[in-house]
Amino acid sequence: MKVILIGNYWPDKQESMERFAQLLSVAFSDRGITTEIWRPSIIFGRLTKSTTGVGKWIGYIDKWILFPLILLYRLQKKEYRATSVHFHVCDHSNAPYLKSLPLTRTSITCHDVLAIRGAFGHPDAYCPASPAGVILQKWILHRLLRAQKLITTTQMTMTHLLELGQGTVINTENWRVITLALSPGFRKMPKEERDKRLAEVNIAPGESFILHVGSGLPRKNRKMLLDMTKVLGKRWNGRICFAGEKLNAELLAYAEKLGLTHRVFHIKPNQELLVALYNACDAFIFPSFSEGFGWPSPEAQACGAPVIASSLAPMPEVSGGGALLADPYKPEEFANAFLRLQNEKGLRESLIQQGFENVTRFEVSKMLDRYLELNFKTQ
Repeated sequence: MKVILIGNYWPDKQESMERFAQLLSVAFSDRGITTEIWRPSIIFGRLTKSTTGVGKWIGYIDKWILFPLILLYRLQKKEYRATSVHFHVCDHSNAPYLKSLPLTRTSITCHDVLAIRGAFGHPDAYCPASPAGVILQKWILHRLLRAQKLITTTQMTMTHLLELGQGTVINTENWRVITLALSPGFRKMPKEERDKRLAEVNIAPGESFILHVGSGLPRKNRKMLLDMTKVLGKRWNGRICFAGEKLNAELLAYAEKLGLTHRVFHIKPNQELLVALYNACDAFIFPSFSEGFGWPSPEAQACGAPVIASSLAPMPEVSGGGALLADPYKPEEFANAFLRLQNEKGLRESLIQQGFENVTRFEVSKMLDRYLELNFKTQ
């Protein structure tokens, strides 16, 4: 057996999708299955260093014109026409490539439909689209709905995809919800190692802080951590750590308005530092309005952090009962949940244990068993 993974265009820097492709590649290889990763070649993209504006359109030539032709050319080779060769498109945004691949031997993972729902005017997706973006997302949906083997990573995404496909004849016989595997490395870290890594970014041993991990996109709801801290008032005197994208001017101005500037700090961590942050925080706060999966919650759980997450889907599904849930529009609910962690006897330890139990769902072997069952036993 051989699996050809269809990866992303390098200049787009889709780091999460690259990690997923590499995770699948290693997992298949560990089972004795030969793997290759094919991705669009950088040809016209060499003419520009930008992936926005004109650079984005130049990249489209490589992605949407040349790569489909390259796929068709490669598939003329006898070795790729064998029934033992399977293709998997790792990112749903590359669904248009399905037209160039043998549908009966091709599957695709749909991580979310946020951009598609945003293009169709759903405000709860928090993903508005430009006129060109609307056309692109409708094209992606058109191809997704024609996939013979399709995987969504949450039940919420499957439900939304089926809703978007109403009125279209869809063959869902080999459509599955398969939970993704957690990337290796998220774990309880020995105290000495944790403190050493935190000292490098000026976090003292035992320092009290809450943690948010993610970008500055509006749907990530970073502002809520500031509002939550303001609600807590003198009942908690720790700091707020934003890990990931730098804080924008608007958020910094809001922190100053609330008198919290001295309690806010930002870190762009590598994975080992991120693990240390998860291990040391008073609580991991994940108040997103919208997510496709929401990896930070199980990452935090695997590291032994108590999680307070948004009550909106898919956060309850992904956290698996191992998190306190609160309305992301109500900072007082997050503040009250945090105080419960501080004051309610046994709650913190119980929540951490439930988190450890939840992350057993995200083992690589479990994910791969289901991928193999779909891809090779349904032919």
